[in-house]
Order: sequence, then C-alpha cells, then structure tokens
Amino acid sequence: MFKLIAVLVAATSLLAGAADAQPAPAPATATPPAASPAPNDYAAAASWLCWPGRADACAVDLTTTVVKADGSTTTETFKADPKAPVDCFYVYPTVSRDPGAVSDMIPGAEERNVVLQQLARFGAKCRIYAPMYRQFTLTALGAMMAGRPMPGSLEPGIRDLGYNDVKAAWADYLAHENHGRGVVLIGHSQGSGVLTRLIKEEIDGKPAQARLLSAMLLGTSLVVPQGADVGGDFKSIPLCHSAGQLGCAIAYSSFRETSPPPTNSFFGRPRGQQPGMVAACVNPASLGGGTGALHSYMPSGNGIVADASALRPWAKGLRVTTPFVSVPGLLTAACVSTDQFNYLSIHINADPADPRADDIAGDVMIGGVVLKDWGLHLIDANLAMGNLVDIVGGESKAWTKAKH
Repeated sequence: MFKLIAVLVAATSLLAGAADAQPAPAPATATPPAASPAPNDYAAAASWLCWPGRADACAVDLTTTVVKADGSTTTETFKADPKAPVDCFYVYPTVSRDPGAVSDMIPGAEERNVVLQQLARFGAKCRIYAPMYRQFTLTALGAMMAGRPMPGSLEPGIRDLGYNDVKAAWADYLAHENHGRGVVLIGHSQGSGVLTRLIKEEIDGKPAQARLLSAMLLGTSLVVPQGADVGGDFKSIPLCHSAGQLGCAIAYSSFRETSPPPTNSFFGRPRGQQPGMVAACVNPASLGGGTGALHSYMPSGNGIVADASALRPWAKGLRVTTPFVSVPGLLTAACVSTDQFNYLSIHINADPADPRADDIAGDVMIGGVVLKDWGLHLIDANLAMGNLVDIVGGESKAWTKAKH
C-alpha cells in the first residue's frame, strides 16, 4: 500500500499537465453530470490546514538529530516566529486518500504529514497560510491509472475544482490577511502546478506581483525559454539568482547523480512539444549557479519515502528518536543540462571509512524496483529544506529593508 501511494504521490505531476497526457478510458457506464459544488468559505478557520497562531497541522515537533560524519550527534530544536514580517502561502501535493473523486475539506493524517515534511519549518521565517482544497484524490488517480476511472472523475471541470478553491483562498488571504506584507508561494508536484496557474492568471503582471517575494515551485517543470529566465510560463517573473532577490521563482526536479532522468521521464523537461523551451532548474543550495551543499531535513521514520524497508541506520549503532535527521556535508547539488533535461543532480559524498550512512532513502519503488523516471520526487522538499528556509529569511530581510 505505501509503495502504491508513493507512486501516486509522484504521479500527481501528471495532473498539472493533464492537457498533454493521454486521455483516460471512458467509464463503462455514463453518469449524469453532478451539480456544481458550493464554494468554500475561506473566511472560516476550518477551511485552512495551517493558520498563524493556531495549534494546527503546522504546530508540530520538528526536533532534529544532526549526524556528523564521525557518527557523533547533536540535537537541534525548532521555534517558529509568530512575529515574522512576511507570509508563506502553501499548496500541498495530491495526498488525499478520501474515497471519492475529490477530497473533502477535513484534514486527514496524509495532509498533516505532508505539511510536517514540506511546510512547517518555514514557520521560523514567515507566517504560514495553507488552505484545504478539494483536490483530485489518490483514490481516483489510482483507479484511473488502473484503467477503471471512478464515476465522476472524468466530468468536465473536475480538476478545476481544486484550483478554484485555491484561487478563492488566495483572494480571501489578500483581502483580509495580507495587509501589504510580502508573501512566498510554496508548492510541490500538483500543488506547484496549481500555483503556476494561479501566478499566470492572478499575479503575473498584476498588482499582487508587487507583494511576491518568491515562488518556490518544487517537483514541477516550470517552462522558460532556453538561455533565458523569463518569458515562458511567466511573462514578468524571472528565476531567482541571489538570496536577496525579490519577485522571482525557484523550480527544480531532483535526481540522483548516479541515476539521471531516463528518456521516459517527464520531470525536468517541458510538458508536450514546446520548441525552444526548457524546464527551469534553480539550485537552492547555490542560487548563483554551480554546486552547493544541501541543508537537508530528512524524515527519521517512514515519512514520505517510497519504501520503509529502504530506510537504513543513519550511523552505525545509532537509534534516532527525533522526527528529523540532518546530515551536514553528505549531500551536494548542482543543476545539470542535457539535450532533453534540466534537473537538480544530487551527489552523495559517501565515505565508507566513516560510521555515518552513505546513502539516503527517497526513490519511488514498486515491488522493490526503483522507478528511475520519478527520480527523488518524493523528497524534493526535504533535500533542500534548510536552504529554502534560509532563502526566505534573506528575502524577508530584503523586503523589510526595501519597505523602510
């Protein structure tokens, strides 16, 4: 079950580029169109997974065991900043296991776990807003991939429901909570696809762009012209090149250095035929280009990795009891370009002579077989979490300075 879920989580990027995907088989029996669902009330706190000052999904234990190369450890604690001068607005990937084609608005364990992995740590630098939304479920996606689409899952506009929810949440946030503050948009996989559309339709070239610190669009193919950093998906929002740059975008898909994207991978290249365009790769560990050290926060338990059996001790004889592990010096990253792909290449500085682990979990697997076309999609955020949080901190300082 966990292996299937891992594949489906990765497959949510297909939803972002559904127009380019092959059409799913029609259901055997036609179903009458459903009535349009009523809009959500985003003025209600219950419509939000995370909201500043609340004991909710983002008020979690982020204590981390730092494992050094010699096997010694220290404990790193975490504290959110309730007075952070900027905001973060997050859209989570497809994780819902609700039984219908679209999810309900009740936070489940899966939504709570994904914000633990991908979002809560940003609370050290920004106030966090994360709306619930009626996303296309893992249940429906699994049925579609198996060639047995659920009733209602092929209705026109079914995948617009989640986008329209996020659009409404964004409008409510701007109207009642933003008060001219800078905001970072954060998403992963389908969440990145939803945010890319939101930016195109509601932010790029519009008044709200003045409030954009950055858009962190992880595990997606953000399209830019080859040799340029603006003019593809976004007309006036460039890629980020420095920590203090405002109004820019960070996007990447990660692969092991030893396992680059194979020809059947859709990560790291544009969706469909787009001559002259490439997928953006911005290295959070080195915004100016080149190689940089990753400040990763990896789950110490199963977390969102593909296969619990792939987990190994982080050091010989070490039992980790904190929710997260950090491994300074173990991982570095660089953007790599080929004739087909632009991707974030993850290098492991393995040293068999020291007691620390020489590998990480995070591949998508089925039946013990690694699906190389997915790369390290499941841990795109974990790999660079510390770097991304630091970037938000730099942007916050630049924003505050610009306003004063």
